[in-house]
Amino acid sequence: MNKLRILVADDHEIVRKGLVSLIKSQPNWEVCAEADNGRQAVELAKQMRPAIVILDIGMPTLNGLEATRQILRDNPQIKVLILTITDTDQAVRAVLDAGARGFLLKSDAARDLVSAIDALQYNKTFFTARVAEMVLSGYRGTYGAPKKDLLLPNLTSREREVVQLLAEGRSTKEVASQLDLSVKTAETHRSNIMRKLGLHSVSELVLYAVRNNIVQVATGLPAAPDAVPATDTVPAVNSTTA
Repeated sequence: MNKLRILVADDHEIVRKGLVSLIKSQPNWEVCAEADNGRQAVELAKQMRPAIVILDIGMPTLNGLEATRQILRDNPQIKVLILTITDTDQAVRAVLDAGARGFLLKSDAARDLVSAIDALQYNKTFFTARVAEMVLSGYRGTYGAPKKDLLLPNLTSREREVVQLLAEGRSTKEVASQLDLSVKTAETHRSNIMRKLGLHSVSELVLYAVRNNIVQVATGLPAAPDAVPATDTVPAVNSTTA
């Protein structure tokens, strides 16, 4: 069985090594490369072609969000998991807009990293429990007054297929190939979907797909009441962590 190839990028060595150790403790997973800045992560992603890239949101030379955009522009099939020290509404929206499939607090990494990677490798998204609540409630008004989602019957069967593929991170070209359509037809479907649903970005489409159960979402466990505030470190890794 081929191992799941994972690239880890974080400019703090102790954090990066903790993540690497946890990944290596899992059977059939391997760390194919490590990076200490965003630009290096982009180059290594081109060379090593990992299935999953884990990026710290704040790195020198190129931050995690811009690195995500460049990595996905070169290879849309890569799944990106962003690590942050904060789960503010603004940070969540920025991560989704960049195209990342997962959002994980560094303070939760020892507990939830394995679950997050497992979700991404099966084309699910992964959010911490608080972020999942924000997503399902429409960012508590980040997009303005909450709108009632349109019911799925407003979309054709083909359009619902396109929604799922786009929400899973497929490019328009990949959608066309998957559904045996021309690229122009796939683009037309995408435009019609965005118009029908009143959406303006892929991140909004992901939200729609999540709230209407078109794509599955995995979540981390809620933080314990006495949990310490998020810091820029990863708790000590236990090789038996699941």
